Amino acid sequence: MDCPSDIDSWIAQAKVGDISWTQVAEKILAVQHPAASEHQPDTDRGRRCGFGEVIFGENKSSQAITSIARKLLETQSEILVTRCESDKLASIAANFAYSRYDSAARILRLSDRPIASVNSRNFLDSSNENLSSVNSVMVVTAGSTDLPVAREALETLRWMGVNAQLLTDVGVAGPYRLLPHLNRLRDAVAIVVCAGMEGALASVLGGLVPCPIIAVPTSVGYGFNLGGVTTLLSMMSSCAAGVTVVNIDAGFKGGYVAGLIAARKPTQL
Repeated sequence: MDCPSDIDSWIAQAKVGDISWTQVAEKILAVQHPAASEHQPDTDRGRRCGFGEVIFGENKSSQAITSIARKLLETQSEILVTRCESDKLASIAANFAYSRYDSAARILRLSDRPIASVNSRNFLDSSNENLSSVNSVMVVTAGSTDLPVAREALETLRWMGVNAQLLTDVGVAGPYRLLPHLNRLRDAVAIVVCAGMEGALASVLGGLVPCPIIAVPTSVGYGFNLGGVTTLLSMMSSCAAGVTVVNIDAGFKGGYVAGLIAARKPTQL
């Protein structure tokens, strides 16, 4: 395998036409991702996307999660592991100086430095500006049974350094329960709505607030709910123009999209 010291030589060859610039790019990428590696974490994602790679923990062994996280810590100051079962926690956390686990969300955060409840900065090691605490996101559940999905969204937002608040059990079975919270909801930069059954809460909020709604259909429901499929279709058919939808039980995806919105929106002074 070639080493990075050969890059100047490759560039020189490309300048005289011995190899193409595409070949130069391929050679450089091959150095970064050697074929012998068992895992291929994306250590460049933070530069491209603003936030680094997240580890999907389901069906991964403790050893695999540990190996990937240690590699990612070369370019990130904190790692987020989603869908991490509690029986893996001890064996993973023993390899890191600091860890934080939310059992409801099944989210594990790993770092070699202290972990704040809400990050005050972008987790990348570069000198990015603080994310504004003014640009808050609300995570809202229709019922208490939607809470695990909502917690996944909330913990994702906290990892991203976004100020996020949780509001639970305000579904359409008692829509008056939203009234005391309307001012807070209208001040949010984005709202993540986690709901099962017919998923009507996303549409209700979409008609009441001036910010984007990220609807997360949950698999909560009876019979023909089909594990959240009917909720998904209902949310996708919403008449409210400000509602967009992610996949079933995808609290991480809902939180991540809301976090991107909050991270990019200028602070209103």
